[in-house]
Amino acid sequence: MKIGVPRETKLGERRVALTPAAARDLAATGHRVLVEERAGLGSGFADEDYAAAGATLVGTADAWGEADVVLKVKEPTPEEYRHFRDGMVLFTYLHLAADRPLTDALVGGRVTGIAYETVTAPTGGLPLLAPMSAIAGRLAAQAGAYFLEASHGGAGVLLGPVGGVPPGRVVVIGGGTVGYHAAVVSLGLGARVTVFDTSVARLNHLDEVLHGRIELEVPSRDRLEATLAEADLVVGAVLVPGARAPAVVDRDLVQRMKPGSVVCDVAIDQGGCVETSRPTTHADPVHIEHGVVHYAVTNMPGGVPATSTRALVNATLPYVRTLAADGLGALERDPGLAAGLNVHEGRIVHPAVEAAHGAELAA
Repeated sequence: MKIGVPRETKLGERRVALTPAAARDLAATGHRVLVEERAGLGSGFADEDYAAAGATLVGTADAWGEADVVLKVKEPTPEEYRHFRDGMVLFTYLHLAADRPLTDALVGGRVTGIAYETVTAPTGGLPLLAPMSAIAGRLAAQAGAYFLEASHGGAGVLLGPVGGVPPGRVVVIGGGTVGYHAAVVSLGLGARVTVFDTSVARLNHLDEVLHGRIELEVPSRDRLEATLAEADLVVGAVLVPGARAPAVVDRDLVQRMKPGSVVCDVAIDQGGCVETSRPTTHADPVHIEHGVVHYAVTNMPGGVPATSTRALVNATLPYVRTLAADGLGALERDPGLAAGLNVHEGRIVHPAVEAAHGAELAA
């Protein structure tokens, strides 16, 4: 099997889909690994590292055109659509529910698109999304603390208490992996933390593992309105696997927030869960709406590529091995990997993506 690893082209994206160690693993079992020149530099891996691991260094066209399976980190950018071809297997984050042009291009190119974010574990979790969600949650708290500083547009609030001044208020909407890690870092900074989640079981779990140190609530309009009005930092951590994120924080709620408060919308790559958010980049990470600073970088873990590349490849490599060994037959043997299939043979095959874009693309 020939496995292609193109260099990422999304603005500010420094991760790479395969480490030299993983390339060595695949090459040792007889697969040909085609790594685009300079693909690993942003994560600290030189071309020589890949060559020493048994990979072949190639140009952009060969990384896409010669491969049976193309591995990426982020969804293809429009300049990469020209590489799509019938029968190509693309394994990466896709987030198609929030990206109609990419969906159209994949369907039109008859690409088999397997999305990291919808692959499931036997227990029902999302094993390829989880490591990046953990990193994004931690970064959300860090970014929120940074942009609360007056010199960065915020209200000048320190999240931790000092000298008799009470701590800042952090509100996390969604108690999954992102929300948990955002809460952990916020607690470490000394903030007062509230987590909203619709699952009472999840709230009970968070109460147990965080030893009762956070406030926990089931969301209602009244409670969201009252709590957000007091918040210094709001972390949007809502996830509906494969689907567009619901805008649980609407414009009216944002208008009621304090001037200089900060929103970190981690759900932005699925469309965002805060109505006033719009996608931003690491180069230009914030915008201000109604006096509230919005941080909505669509590839947050790309800011710490030395960590996130390794964490991602640790999770993806077992699935890559299976795809390399068995091709699409791996989907028949692994229902969890099959759950990652979003588009195939010119059709949408994932129900949440079909619901987002309508039946006309799925026919």
